[in-house]
Amino acid sequence: MSKIKAICVYCGSSPGTDPAFIEAARDFGKILADNGIRLVYGGGSIGLMGAVADAVTRNGGAATGIIPEFLTAKERPRRLAQEQIITRDMHERKQTMFDRADAFVALPGGIGTLEELVEQMTWAQLGRHKKPILVANINGFWDPLLVLLDHMRTLGLVPLPAEGLLVADRVEDILPKLRGAVLALTEVDKEMAVPAERM
Repeated sequence: MSKIKAICVYCGSSPGTDPAFIEAARDFGKILADNGIRLVYGGGSIGLMGAVADAVTRNGGAATGIIPEFLTAKERPRRLAQEQIITRDMHERKQTMFDRADAFVALPGGIGTLEELVEQMTWAQLGRHKKPILVANINGFWDPLLVLLDHMRTLGLVPLPAEGLLVADRVEDILPKLRGAVLALTEVDKEMAVPAERM
């Protein structure tokens, strides 16, 4: 049986206009810290990214920030993260985030968050890994994506993965859903057999 020791959180480097987004990021950061689960994230100190990391460290949790060198000036890497990794580019960043995490959670975010989420979904669909992937659908943020995925399935363009994409409308439901998803997995199930392609 597999356990969740680290969760990669994808989210915006901006706070967004809905205060519920920042609140959700802070609440989830505290949940991670309280449960002894390491945060793996984009390394920035601003927006939702900064809020979740700040909540983790303020509550005694552990965080690993992973950021490409060219973004260090824009997103200001957190000095509070116990571990900070600066990568050469986005591809190395995403692979390192994958390697360090047991599961993936997408909080609200922009194009970068969407791209990271969809890449993990693609790898899972292609059978490259079985790590659980969850969208935190705060105030229905991910509803348009979920509708689009249903539309694609209806037209026979997207198969439904055996694991499925997990959805949690409330922050407190995220960890129980992820833990339920990994019950039948072994540590080997979560590994990527060969290095991820650069898509």
